Amino acid sequence: MSQQNTTLIRHKPMMNMRQILLMNLGFFGIQYSFGMQQTAINPIYSMLGAKESELPILNMAGPITGLLIQPIIGAMSDRTWSEKWGRRKPYFLIGAIGCSICLFLFPFVSAVWMAVLLLWLLDASNNTAMEPYRAFIADRLPPSQTAKGFLAQSFFAGLGITLANASMFLFESVWKGVAGSGLPYYVFGAFMLGSVCSIATVLASILSTKEIPPTPEELARMREEKNNAERLGTIKEIIRAIIEMPKELRKLGLVYLFQWYGMFVYWQFVTPAVAKSVFGTTNTKSELYKEATTWTGLLNASYNVVTFMVAFSLVALAKKYGAKWVHTTTLLCAMVSLLMLPHINDRYLVFLPMIGFGIAWASLMGVPYIMAVRMVPSNRYGVYMGILNMMIVLPQLLETVTFGWIYDVFLDNNPTNALMFTGVLMGLGALAMTWINEPPTIRDMDDVSAPPKVAGNFKKGK
Repeated sequence: MSQQNTTLIRHKPMMNMRQILLMNLGFFGIQYSFGMQQTAINPIYSMLGAKESELPILNMAGPITGLLIQPIIGAMSDRTWSEKWGRRKPYFLIGAIGCSICLFLFPFVSAVWMAVLLLWLLDASNNTAMEPYRAFIADRLPPSQTAKGFLAQSFFAGLGITLANASMFLFESVWKGVAGSGLPYYVFGAFMLGSVCSIATVLASILSTKEIPPTPEELARMREEKNNAERLGTIKEIIRAIIEMPKELRKLGLVYLFQWYGMFVYWQFVTPAVAKSVFGTTNTKSELYKEATTWTGLLNASYNVVTFMVAFSLVALAKKYGAKWVHTTTLLCAMVSLLMLPHINDRYLVFLPMIGFGIAWASLMGVPYIMAVRMVPSNRYGVYMGILNMMIVLPQLLETVTFGWIYDVFLDNNPTNALMFTGVLMGLGALAMTWINEPPTIRDMDDVSAPPKVAGNFKKGK
């Protein structure tokens, strides 16, 4: 078996639950920022005068920055080592600082173009932090604990997004009034809280968890790879990794196409859908629409509460039934939930479908990574985590340039139809998931190679 086909597993010390939670605490701050994007950005666009059909194109920042930044940062972090700063930590620290600054500035925007510019900067910072943090988990934890590590990130993602969404509702109850720009004052409170959370939680993770230093052999290999990268270029390295991508990882890309196209539609249209079906308004300047915005924040908080409640139970289910079938089932839960949601008119009953949606969100944020780390060489976690994110942002980019037309032509400019469309996409994602052959689990031992079955099946699609 060639070196390229071999996944080497170093002996890594086991970590207790407290240590695993501390190392993932920074994901709370990163996902608070993401939660504000989910709940607040599109209503801000609407309050500043943007049309509903313009929302997809105004959200291009996330997909494009993710496409450009995450694979490059991932590849760079694979070749980075500093005795003082470590391997992955410099990247998610820089990302957290950028997120804090952007969140602080966001409530002061007074025009759509200003909000768009800050969203680009915020997304660039989020993407700088995201995939090195994923690779950090794969680097630090032994194979038997990686599932727990990734689902701890799901736990903190749910908690962070919950606080982001709930903060809109809570601040609205105590901070009345509207700024000169037309933005409510509660927006200021929610973004300022996010600015603090973003940097504080990442610093806590950095200070509490040490990275495992590379062995002399690994350090020599990293230097060789860095020299090769300098000759070939990081972009060529990413292209090489894409060409050599395992077959099952390519199949996972089809699942991602459906689920992440759908999630982008949901985040953009859930507020106008709830405003229409529950509050009976389409007027973005009305008090009812502002009430619908805060209620949607509470609604999104509810599915994230479910996410952090069930995240760790998915570890046991994945071990017993396989990550593949856990993710398939949760996507079906999302499908049923999203087909139900637009038909509920009661503001309290609308929380019911959020249970299934929250279970699916917990899986989306963690379970596919359990399989992905078994598919790729351990010395290329960073670049492949970046490529995995490309599989997330490419569907989102596709959505920004196609869904406006779909919304106008096929969905009758009706946001409730947009949510039902998302439900269908989740069902297609579940169907595509059944096509994947889940790789076997790698045991904790020193210097083991990936089982021949894995390496043989996954190499270049063979």
